[in-house]
Amino acid sequence: MLLKIEDIRTGYTGIEVVHGISLNVPAGSVIGVIGANGAGKSALLHAICGLLPHTGKVLLEGEDLSSMPTYERSRKGVILVPEGRRVFPGLSVQDNLLSASLHKRSRSRREEVLASIFQTFPRLRERLDQAAETLSGGEQQMLAIARTLMGCPKVIMLDEPSAGLSPLFVQEVFRIIGELRKIGLTILLVEQNVHHCLQLSDYAYVLEQGKLALEGEAKALLSDPRVRQAYLGSAAETA
Repeated sequence: MLLKIEDIRTGYTGIEVVHGISLNVPAGSVIGVIGANGAGKSALLHAICGLLPHTGKVLLEGEDLSSMPTYERSRKGVILVPEGRRVFPGLSVQDNLLSASLHKRSRSRREEVLASIFQTFPRLRERLDQAAETLSGGEQQMLAIARTLMGCPKVIMLDEPSAGLSPLFVQEVFRIIGELRKIGLTILLVEQNVHHCLQLSDYAYVLEQGKLALEGEAKALLSDPRVRQAYLGSAAETA
């Protein structure tokens, strides 16, 4: 198992919002995490990458990362694309990308990874010298994902990648995730668009009030009456 999460508990300002969640992320898979707002999805990702203190274990290829700070987990290969993109607004596209390849492992592959990124994100090549703040929301999301790839991740965690984007860029972001899947990247995907998330994922977990409520093959969950009623609404009638 590439990434294994065991009994994670975490929260904010002393209030536990994730109550003993365990999940598995096999190499080369896309694993979806869905649930209503406040279900603990983002908190779970923040715990896995070390942004929130937690109990329980985060195991990468059998190595326990639980006591490591965020930067060490990132260097090991567990990297988060946060909700809201959070690119460096005043830096150029090129400098945003290069800022993520400072440690030894990623520096040695910088040119190779850049070439691959420009194949997947040709629009970023066209905007290399532009300040990130001048990009559209969708372009900034592309940059945020591409910047993560510069760190040579073993697991990329995407937190609500379609949030706040126009319908056109929502489709583009999911197309890109599909491309990353094709090249064998391992992805842990938290996404508000349940239909797209389950279509892209191999396996998925459903969180309710910080607890694991349901799990299974993504295609099976897509047709599960409980999931369709709770998260797909009227879209379930036409999906």
